[in-house]
Amino acid sequence: MKDGLKLFVAAAASLIGLASSGAGAPSWESTLTKDPPGDFPELRPVRTTYHFGWSGITAGKGEMHFTKLGPKRFQMEAKGGTTGFARALWKLDATYHGTASTETLRPIESKQVEAYRRKKITTELTFTDEGVSRIRSEMPGSKDNKPKIFNFPGLFDLHGAMLYLRSQPLTDHSVYRIVVYPATSAYLATVTVLGRERIAVHAGSYNAIKFDVQLKRVGKNLELEPHKKFRRATIWVSDDENRIPLRIEAQIFVGTVFADLYAGQFDQEKN
Repeated sequence: MKDGLKLFVAAAASLIGLASSGAGAPSWESTLTKDPPGDFPELRPVRTTYHFGWSGITAGKGEMHFTKLGPKRFQMEAKGGTTGFARALWKLDATYHGTASTETLRPIESKQVEAYRRKKITTELTFTDEGVSRIRSEMPGSKDNKPKIFNFPGLFDLHGAMLYLRSQPLTDHSVYRIVVYPATSAYLATVTVLGRERIAVHAGSYNAIKFDVQLKRVGKNLELEPHKKFRRATIWVSDDENRIPLRIEAQIFVGTVFADLYAGQFDQEKN
């Protein structure tokens, strides 16, 4: 669940090289998608509920609310936690608040709080054109007030990555490569559009766009490293004017975890 609400992005193919020696940029940077935001209609304000699980067993749920704050900012608010038998084994409640630019679809700032049985971790990110500044604290424990900087232009968080990818044409077999910074590390994400198919989730049956997602961690010196816990994921997004995530299946170190759209409701438009 800690990364379950976040894993909406993708990463690098095996042919992408490690950072090159010397002062030049690493070779994989040349493979990044440089396209500006597409002209697909922006997402309307919407509330969605997802159920999360492991090996076919529901173990948690989450709620998300996407809105637009005036002409320049999108906002995503989310909360969730473990439920039932899973909660008895591993208690977790998490919240997320993030904003993104309506023009560039890149993140502006975010705050994530993870409350476990015996500790609470708060992660705050501030994005600029040059990179991201992170402040992370743990209670009980010492609070780290000194920001940690990761310099890399054009970063996304998961909220911004979702907005950017849904804006694109998403033709079959197209590939998008971006760098995402969801919490404490950067990842090279490769998203491949596998095609279209029909999928049924609790919220209903939908025509869907199917994606393959792969990740590689970007190290301190911009070298690429395998993700220690994440192997790959498949994501289905509604193939309509909304392009809302319907289902995620991620192969991680403990097996296959999933998120299913349980319910969705668009906000009523103000007159």
